[in-house]
Amino acid sequence: MQLEVIDRIRPTLVPGSHPYMTGPFTPNYEEVNAGELEVIGEVPKRLKGVYLRNTQNPVHQPRGTYHPFDGDGMLHLLRFDEGRCEYRNRFVRTKGFVQEQAAGRALYAGLIDRPSLAELPGWGARGGLRDSAATDVIVHAGSALATFYQCGEPYRLDANTLESRGVSAWSEEVMKDGGISAHPKVCPRTGDLLFFNYSKTAPYMHYGEVDRHDRLVHYVPVPLPAPRLPHDMCFTENFAILNDFPLHWDESLLAQGRHKLVYREQQPSRFAIVPRRHAPQDGIRWFEASPTYVLHWLNAWEEGSEIVLHGYHQATPMPRGGYDNKGATLGPERYGPTLYEWRFDLATGRTRERRLDARALEFGMINARYWTRPYRYSYNMIAHPGSFLFDGILRYDHTTGESQEYRFGEGRFGSESPMAPCHDAAAEDDGYVVSFVTDMNADRSECMVLDARDLARGPVARIVLPHRISSGTHACWADASEIDLSFYSGSHAQGNRP
Repeated sequence: MQLEVIDRIRPTLVPGSHPYMTGPFTPNYEEVNAGELEVIGEVPKRLKGVYLRNTQNPVHQPRGTYHPFDGDGMLHLLRFDEGRCEYRNRFVRTKGFVQEQAAGRALYAGLIDRPSLAELPGWGARGGLRDSAATDVIVHAGSALATFYQCGEPYRLDANTLESRGVSAWSEEVMKDGGISAHPKVCPRTGDLLFFNYSKTAPYMHYGEVDRHDRLVHYVPVPLPAPRLPHDMCFTENFAILNDFPLHWDESLLAQGRHKLVYREQQPSRFAIVPRRHAPQDGIRWFEASPTYVLHWLNAWEEGSEIVLHGYHQATPMPRGGYDNKGATLGPERYGPTLYEWRFDLATGRTRERRLDARALEFGMINARYWTRPYRYSYNMIAHPGSFLFDGILRYDHTTGESQEYRFGEGRFGSESPMAPCHDAAAEDDGYVVSFVTDMNADRSECMVLDARDLARGPVARIVLPHRISSGTHACWADASEIDLSFYSGSHAQGNRP
């Protein structure tokens, strides 16, 4: 292995002071480049691109009570090229991260703290928070984009080197409304970035689009009756799909500066069908459905007069006894998420819905080339009981209802596992499923590559990483053709603030 240590961050964190700072959640503080990695098996030569994962890595001892989503963002990258691999990891150097590094201590409140604990004004939908860009990562306009689920600025990094590229210039336009939430989407047909944000001031939510040249080209309000907590979005060829679920802040307590979640099961779920920028701007259509909450969507498409939407319907959005404020209620199985289908008829205004499978699944991915189109296969994470960890991957055939799965093994936990189509793929499932796996038995991490058509066969390759990495939230795959190495070298670079 060739190993180059780029930086060592000095923490002030008290080791073991929270369950989500130990074991598989132990933070990383070394930033490295590594090549000539140990490979068990053979890396497929038809796999060309990058696998990116975002993780929470707390550096400083919290000012108040730590929440697992408070940690500083760190991206991990594994680049595949002609059977060779290279690994890198870097902290996302947000403004809050830089400020706290200069101060040598925490300056901001955590998710479950009072905003008054913060020494500096914070970012996002809640207020008082540090924008850590630690939730999601995608590739758009040739570069990686890291985002925070409570909204913040769009942080750019080079998708090959993880060199910081600063904040997209268009963020100035949207920061007055909270910025951009995690889970923006990139349309495989147009290259446009589709995003939303939300806040505690009217109209409470907005929808926007950024073109493939990283220019804001569309931005409209999506009025809600009060502050809400949307987490993800979906889209079709002509529409974006946003939501208003009955799990949200208790409005009566917000006036007192208190943030408490409440689930009003007497309220229906509501879905906003918002025209995309190229579609006729005929207004937003709202559809109602059974009460629930959905963290993540799989896909949506147009079928006749209907919009078909697939995601993970929660049976119990509010855990019994409420939230414990320490992360013990984060395990997906606590909410009973199952594969589910909604159909919104634009001609009649009616909603139809049905459960596709009864098993508890979440954090699913599909071949992203099939976004906005009917698809057949999804790759879903199997939750580890009682914790925000994953035990395996389940491939679900949406045509036959058949499934197959691969389990990582006792003491081994995976990450969100995108389907990586081969650069010359001839079919929807012609490719691989990629996942970072932390092995607590061997005290190491590896990248596992599985044949997307035959998960049960086990990995075709296991690439050993130079250090054990922390468990985190979201990940993505980007084909080499999606990464433009010259993107920031020309005049466009002047449009991005350093």
